[in-house]
Amino acid sequence: MSRYARQIALPEIGHEGQARIEGARVLVVGAGGLGVPVLQYLAGAGVGRITLVDPDVVEETNLHRQPLYRMGDIGLPKVQAAAAALGALNPAVAVATHVTALDPANAPALLERCDVALDCADSFAVSYALSDACMAAGVPLISASALGRAGYAGGFCGPAPSLRAVFPDLPERAATCATAGVMGSLVGMIGALQAQMALSVLLGHDPAPLGQLVTIDAATWRMGGFRFDGAPEPDAAESLPFVAQSQLAPGDLVIDLRDEDEAPTPAAPHARRLQVEEADTLRPAPGQRVVFCCRTGLRAFRAARALQTHWQGPVALAAITPPEISYPTPEET
Repeated sequence: MSRYARQIALPEIGHEGQARIEGARVLVVGAGGLGVPVLQYLAGAGVGRITLVDPDVVEETNLHRQPLYRMGDIGLPKVQAAAAALGALNPAVAVATHVTALDPANAPALLERCDVALDCADSFAVSYALSDACMAAGVPLISASALGRAGYAGGFCGPAPSLRAVFPDLPERAATCATAGVMGSLVGMIGALQAQMALSVLLGHDPAPLGQLVTIDAATWRMGGFRFDGAPEPDAAESLPFVAQSQLAPGDLVIDLRDEDEAPTPAAPHARRLQVEEADTLRPAPGQRVVFCCRTGLRAFRAARALQTHWQGPVALAAITPPEISYPTPEET
């Protein structure tokens, strides 16, 4: 009996639908709490090729919510450990791994020939950069977030509005799973929902999950959501695109909002260090691009909004993370 007999039995899938799943190419950004159930269910369903992007290693504190990994995986790059586990689950699925963070510079190449992308990253900068790249390439995006006992998943881009159309502004401050905590079963639920949405996109099911946001609150046992098919895209003059550190140009006015203790090496040799509160004192040259840099993008967003109260020129954001760790394994397998 076929490995996929139980899903082929569904009239809305059948052999034709299974062939579409097996011929699909999917990009998964993040191999953590959301990425693990996404990877397990997509590989289980027989998705033909998965490109997996994540810069982190497996840590013991991950294991309560990332059951794809084992104690013996601690210290290994997550993409390497995940690829091995998926190969044992379904050797027919090809997994290409990238031990790196997605950013605006590498996103377009990673999306090439991709049928759907899944945002499983715990980073505003990554989520917005991926949404921008998907919108430009016309690739559907399934993005999700989970914290504590609540979260959401939604279908963006492709024929639907982008993440920016639904969430045009970054929050003032943001908690993370590391600082605020999260239940492993909750991220499992949200990640499984992402996988279901992605498979529905690949199969062309109607109604499509694109343009739909679903919320889950496990504290009050409520599910909700809404459609956002008609949400307008933010005005181009007000949008604040993310750029990669490698995309900083000599002519940019680069403002590093990190102090020397946080970042001994500035974002660029010509960068100026300022505090967020000093952003509205800047007077850029006409037409000069201003790029605000910080670790997550949140301080950069606040500084950029302050500058935009009197500056109508180009402004961008850069989330500068610590230098990536080099591993003795190939970056791509």
